[in-house]
Amino acid sequence: MRSMLSCLLLLVPLLAGPAAAADDTDAEAAIRKALLDWTAAFNARDAQRVCGLFAPGLRYNVQGLADEQSYADMCTRLQRALAGHEIGFHYRPDIQEIIVSGDLAVVRLIWYSTISRPGVPDVTTPEHGMDIFRRQDDGSWKIIRFIAYGTGS
Repeated sequence: MRSMLSCLLLLVPLLAGPAAAADDTDAEAAIRKALLDWTAAFNARDAQRVCGLFAPGLRYNVQGLADEQSYADMCTRLQRALAGHEIGFHYRPDIQEIIVSGDLAVVRLIWYSTISRPGVPDVTTPEHGMDIFRRQDDGSWKIIRFIAYGTGS
């Protein structure tokens, strides 16, 4: 009986492996979709939806800003940028890597932001960053922490 129990205990991780891999693949797809949905909302200037990617407890650091920032800071900044019509903003993510571990995930990516002004050539700038997502109670994935650390040049 004891050896049978030992064999079963050894098999449990093997049996759970494919399920865990499928869960990770589903999580990666959901995170990728969340990032692309945010991009579409931002590029459509949808100020109501741009805060939806971030958890209310968001904390983040951006190179060039001395203080840690919060959800309220992020939403205010995004909505202000979308309210101005003389300057156009367009984002495009280049997702480098998504690592999922349970209800947390780390995303390494480059955001390409393009700024358009009348009479001036568009300027596109890469911004490297790392986002930490947490699966929310409703099953969605939201950013709880991130760091943006510059252009990489």
